[in-house]
This record gives sequence, structure tokens and C-alpha cells, in this order.
Amino acid sequence: MPEKPSVLFVCVHNAGRSQMAAAWLSHLAADRVEVRSAGSAPAGQVNPAAVEAMREVGIDISAETPKILTVDAVEESDVCITMGCGDTCPVFPGKRYLDWELDDPAGQGVEAVRPIRDEIKRRVEGLVAEIAPEPTV
Repeated sequence: MPEKPSVLFVCVHNAGRSQMAAAWLSHLAADRVEVRSAGSAPAGQVNPAAVEAMREVGIDISAETPKILTVDAVEESDVCITMGCGDTCPVFPGKRYLDWELDDPAGQGVEAVRPIRDEIKRRVEGLVAEIAPEPTV
């Protein structure tokens, strides 16, 4: 049985997009994927509008805290997905890198965060189908 794939989501503050993406992946793939998130310049707390937007879909990220991006986190992940942090992510051979262009929810209300949340869900669903499909019985 192959090891479960691991995914690292990275955005600058690790307070909005990457937190929502990590929560969606954990929710949609259950225990089939190892999930990490980090930021190149982590904020002091997760964006309250992101917390509220995720709460609306039944996912609680209120206990999450922004984490600093480390070389180890990248090295230990199979797929690294950046969200507007550009070249601050270290690159290792043999890893898969994706860049998801998403609006930054920082400083925006929950109304502006909802479409970002929904777009992240759509992309995460595609990722799950590709790297950790439901086991067939």
C-alpha cells in the first residue's frame, strides 16, 4: 500500500487562503492525505472572515494558528501549492509545485471571502480526485 500523499498549502500570511485550503483538503479527503499549511510571513491569527466563511459550510478553523514556512515542510510534502507567495517557496527536485492564483481575503469581509472559499473547494476537489481518489470497493 503506498504512503498517503502529503500536500503543503502556502500563502504569505497563512491566515486565509492556505488555511481554508488545508481545511477543505482535510474535510474532503479525510485521512487519505497528510495536510500542512504555512506562510512566508505568518500573521498573528487566522483571518476572522475566513473562519466565518468556513463555519458557514460546517468546517471549524477557529483553533488554527498561522505557521512559518520551513524548508522541512516543503521537503516532507509531495505537492506544494502556493497561493500568491511567488518565489519565497524553496524548490526541491521531485516535488510537484502548483500555483493557484486566488484573491487575497486579507482585510475583506465574509461576503468577499465566500467566492474565494468556494473556488478553493473546487480546486481541492480536483486535487483529491487526482492524488487520493475514493477507494473503490
